[in-house]
This record gives sequence, C-alpha cells and structure tokens, in this order.
Amino acid sequence: MKQAGAPPEGKWTGPAHAGVKAPDPILLADPSRRFAATAQRLGKLSAGHPLEPWLRFMAVLARAQHAVTTESAPAATLSAEIVTRCVDARLPPLAADGHHRDAQWRDGLALLLERIDDSELPQAAQDAIEQLRNSDAVALEKLADRFLRGGLTAADTGAAVFVAAALQVYFTCSAARLKVDTLRLLEERALCPCCGSPSVAGLITATGITPGTRYLYCSLCSAAWNHVRAVCITCGGTRHLSLRTIEGDPGVVQAETCDDCHTYAKLLYQLKDTQVDPYADDLASLGLDMLVTEAGYARHAPNPLLLVGESEAVAD
Repeated sequence: MKQAGAPPEGKWTGPAHAGVKAPDPILLADPSRRFAATAQRLGKLSAGHPLEPWLRFMAVLARAQHAVTTESAPAATLSAEIVTRCVDARLPPLAADGHHRDAQWRDGLALLLERIDDSELPQAAQDAIEQLRNSDAVALEKLADRFLRGGLTAADTGAAVFVAAALQVYFTCSAARLKVDTLRLLEERALCPCCGSPSVAGLITATGITPGTRYLYCSLCSAAWNHVRAVCITCGGTRHLSLRTIEGDPGVVQAETCDDCHTYAKLLYQLKDTQVDPYADDLASLGLDMLVTEAGYARHAPNPLLLVGESEAVAD
C-alpha cells in the first residue's frame, strides 16, 4: 500500500526501457501515521501562532483520532465485486454521500470523545461533547448525514466538529483496506477516487522519482491522487492562474487563484519544508484564506474541521 504523504515511487507506463516514469496516480494513507503526523505538525506550528490555543485544540483532536485508529480502527469492508462495479462505472467505492456506514463509526466517535480531556475546553465544546454522549444512534446518523451531504445547521456546528473527526477516522481506515491497484481516477479529477470528497489542499512533492508532482489530499478519507499542475481544480482553466502568499511569508503554503471562476486552492511546497502536512498546514494558514477571500476569491471546498452551519435548519 502506497502511503499518502510519502514520496511516490513511480511506476513504468510504457515499454520496458529507460525513460520517464509516471507518478503513482493514487496513494492511500496509512491510518497508523496519518493523524499522528498531523498532531505532531500542529504542535510545532502552534508555538507562537496568533491562533495558538485553537491549533493546540486541533492537535488534541488529532491525537484522539490517532488513538481511535490504533485502538479500534473502525472501518467498512467492501466486497471485491462492489469495488469493481464502482470502479468500472468511474464511481468512488466509498462515496461519502451514499455509502452505507458501518455502525463502527459511532463506536469510534465514542472512543474519540473518551480520549479528549475536556476539562480545559471552552464551555461550548464541553456542551457539544455532552450532547454527543447523550445522543442516540438515530440522532448521530442524521447529524453525520447532514455533515456529509452539506446540510448542517448553525446549531449543529459545535457537535459536528467531533462527528467530522470521527468520520475522517472511519473513512481513512476504510480507504486503507482498498487495493490501490484496483482503483482509478474519477472523470471529475478534483474529487477523491476513493470517497468522492474534495481535497483539503494540494502538495507539490520535492523527492521521489517524480519531484514536482502535485497530489491532492482528500478532506475525508486522507487518500491522495495526482492532478496536473497549472490547472484550476475547480473549472479546469489554465489561462488566468496566479499564486498568492502573505508578504514576508516563506511560501510553504500558497494559494493558487483562478480569475476565470474566482476560486482558489492551497498548494503546499515540500521543497520549502519537508515536514509539511496537508491537514495541519491548511489549518495553520487561515491568514492566507482571509487574504485571498478579501481579494474576491472563494475557496474551492471547505476544510471539514472548519464548519459553518446554514442560518436556517434543514428539515430531516
């Protein structure tokens, strides 16, 4: 299993002679490392950061996610027949908005909440945790559906952060059980080939056989997939792209903006920092989001841990 975050090894795509090797199209995350790496990176990035208390909380959440992956590893097991059928139809086998979730994800949520020391959390977070602990299976499944299908209300957002974290664990562990060689990229290249979710950020590799390759990192199942560079991942435009960063910033994280559709996506440059983590560095670069948003660009897709509910409730 290729690990998302590790330099791709590359594979031959033509005759058996010396030549250019193509990057691996899809990389699956190693659940035993994914959340631990994010927690470690958040701990480093939080020191002296204007959002230090919040980033430290995100690190606590990531450590709790790591505990769940190592202690219970909740996951779905798909039959080879189902995977083949989905792949042949160019559909994601673990479609986030249609996959029939195993009840294990709720066990993972319960364990996640147990592994979080809420004694120093704000009262709102403590209330959200208590709400989830007192919720029955039906209420939890409805909340998960609203998160995955884009129907969160303002009243959901406190509890939904923890539900999102639990679902990240569940989908990451589930995707890791797939056989990467049986998967194919989707027709809509901006979406994850495993679960159909959008990416949280793109990473430009600095090492491996194909340095300079862009991989998009899934916001839900942590898989990564190759996407051609200098192409807007929202509209496919190539003529009006530019890179933006905060003045004086080392440029580890930059925003690729498109003047055709007025969206942006983040790019992380491994060459500038070999320890860069798509999930941690995205959270720690909210200042860049504010900069490009003020310039009139909309983010191509939200980070699931930065949730904003609708102003009105969505009917069940």
